Amino acid sequence: MKANCWTGISSVEVEEVPDPKILNEHDAIVRITSSAICGSDLHLYNGFIPTMKKHDILGHEFMGEVVDVGREVGNLNIGDRVVVPFPIACGRCNSCQRGLYSCCENSNPNAGIAEMMMGHSPSGIFGYSHMLGGYPGGQAQYARVPFADVGPIVIDDGIPDEQVLFLSDIFPTGYMGAEMCDIKPGDVVAVWGCGPVGQFAIASAFLLGAERVIGIDRFDYRLRRVREKTGAEVLNYEQVSVLEALKEMTAGRGPDACIDAVGMESHHANPAMYAYDRTKQAARLETDRPFAIREAILACANGGTVSVIGVYGGLVDKFPMGSLMNRSLTVRTGQCHVQRYMKPLLDRIRNGDIDPSFVISHKMSLSDAPSGYRMFRDKQDDCNKIVLYP
Repeated sequence: MKANCWTGISSVEVEEVPDPKILNEHDAIVRITSSAICGSDLHLYNGFIPTMKKHDILGHEFMGEVVDVGREVGNLNIGDRVVVPFPIACGRCNSCQRGLYSCCENSNPNAGIAEMMMGHSPSGIFGYSHMLGGYPGGQAQYARVPFADVGPIVIDDGIPDEQVLFLSDIFPTGYMGAEMCDIKPGDVVAVWGCGPVGQFAIASAFLLGAERVIGIDRFDYRLRRVREKTGAEVLNYEQVSVLEALKEMTAGRGPDACIDAVGMESHHANPAMYAYDRTKQAARLETDRPFAIREAILACANGGTVSVIGVYGGLVDKFPMGSLMNRSLTVRTGQCHVQRYMKPLLDRIRNGDIDPSFVISHKMSLSDAPSGYRMFRDKQDDCNKIVLYP
């Protein structure tokens, strides 16, 4: 089969690789009908996630048709159309029983590597380094799905892929980011990062009852999409002081909740600040650039919540712990526990509460994945979200 493979920093190639096979009686094989390039994939592409190996198959947002199942898979049949969640979860361990699927204790065969960096291991993830399991991803024609009796959700015929594909990751991720804010009527929520995850966090904050949502980014095409598709207010951080603007917009109090939908590769309008963190990152004195999380903490109202759904990989510098502690802030975070959200969010799609396809800007064949990665990374042609069709 053909698959999009990591071949080095800033390099991916579509290669011919062996077809996947059932390895465990809880496995399923899915013929992929659509996949997507995620902003998190760019962390791999740009070389910020360790333990990648040449020819690793990328992709953790995918859906398709079940073509084979192991004997222990009782919830799926050959021919079922399914969306596959990006965290691989056994459904039986202590974390899974608590609904913390992205912290599954059994799905990462390389847990020891993750423990060296994180203390404890999270779950395995499709196409996301050997530290997180070394599982082949879904930017391919077929994929093996471990623990298929726990993860995939069956989709009714008649709902197009484009409306449900993002149940695999970015819609639940944005929704969880908003849910962790404990939004109450009248609340003001600020969201750093207006890429697809940030767009879903903004839309979800409105779904959960926020009165005002403010999106923060530097790309006009993203800010325009947020205004037009969600009705949020926007700030371009290259044109205004975000901290001052948020105070002015909230009568000096600050947003009730702040969502970091950026993560480790954030940017800053101040060249000196950016150079400081970029230099420390290049020298391996820190792994992540934490501009967004710093600013979200400083901006948040006293007693408010900072929700972090942008991906971080390791260590950050100059974390404003004094602000966090002295002002009674709450930080909530996590890789999304996608399995927890798939059915309720599918119901919202069916009910017409939201059409997630609004984030799509480009559709390409799998063979165009290398150019798609470059386009997405370099923000060419107002690229917002790319769907790949094998």
